[in-house]
Amino acid sequence: MTSTAPILAPELAKAVAAQRDRLDLEVLSRAYRISAQAHQGQKRLSGDDFVSHSVAVATILAEQQMDTTTIAAALLHDVVEDSDVTLDVLRRDFGNEVADLVDGLTKISTLNFRSTAEEQAENYRKLLMSVARDARVIIIKLADRLHNMRTLDPLPPDKRKRIALETRELYAPLAHRFGMAGVKAELEDLAFKYLEPDDYKQLAKHVKARRVERDRTIERMRAPLSDELRRAAIAGWEIVGRPKNLWSIFKKMKKRGKPFEEIYDLASSITRGPRCRSGSRTTSRVPSPTATSRCTPLCSGPPASSTRSRSAPATCIAPPSTVSPRTGCTRRTARAPTSSITICRGSGN
Repeated sequence: MTSTAPILAPELAKAVAAQRDRLDLEVLSRAYRISAQAHQGQKRLSGDDFVSHSVAVATILAEQQMDTTTIAAALLHDVVEDSDVTLDVLRRDFGNEVADLVDGLTKISTLNFRSTAEEQAENYRKLLMSVARDARVIIIKLADRLHNMRTLDPLPPDKRKRIALETRELYAPLAHRFGMAGVKAELEDLAFKYLEPDDYKQLAKHVKARRVERDRTIERMRAPLSDELRRAAIAGWEIVGRPKNLWSIFKKMKKRGKPFEEIYDLASSITRGPRCRSGSRTTSRVPSPTATSRCTPLCSGPPASSTRSRSAPATCIAPPSTVSPRTGCTRRTARAPTSSITICRGSGN
């Protein structure tokens, strides 16, 4: 008996498995087959089949819970540039939306980046023009850049550095503007790895050594945060912890002129709430177990009226950490900008 299940690469199939109700798996299966056929025989410098890159980009976007059109365009994003498949074929088989996204990505791939400020700004403007037409072009490009940075090792050293510099100066700030904090952090850390390899290795070693202490700190934060959320009758939330990214820590060390041992805010606790309706939610005060800490609110991103996340007027939890309340919308779209966070610092820092 022949199976009628959509055919997808295993990693992509796993990423979309829990999203079957909202994604059109038949469309994704067709996009995967066409991409695999178009790139048949093509190899990356690593020796991997070229289609593995398209699958990886699509998987990143599926994990970010993007829509069918975006994931399909990611699977097809290199076929026009690297094969004899035309935009007309994509328009016929997948519709105008997918074809237009692929067209935008093909045009972006022709841009040449140099490290001079003038040319950097020019590329930045061109990318923003693409955003004005369809923001998903840039979101796919960010996923494309993320996978390329993850697989940069086979390239010559000078090319690695050029791509890493471009990533730091152009793509990481774009990810920040789109509220894609996780993508931004990984792009920054990967650029750090290739641009300042000795500093990266040393800092990574320090951070790894303090992992147990950091995890314990995050666990200690769960109880007071949970109690306050329940007291405020906020339902559907979860509290997750993450370490600060290495590049962020390194910048703090340089800015403050202090060694790693004197940088304390190395962990972040994120409170994620239910899906928002109006684009905002109320957050409440977190009790402080110490009277010797202080909080400094830091604001970034667009005006608060356009955001889906709000900072809590939180008092501090020691050791110093970051508390970032976020809505379910922020988590699901991965591109709703965060307007502010509250940084809690120890009194001696």
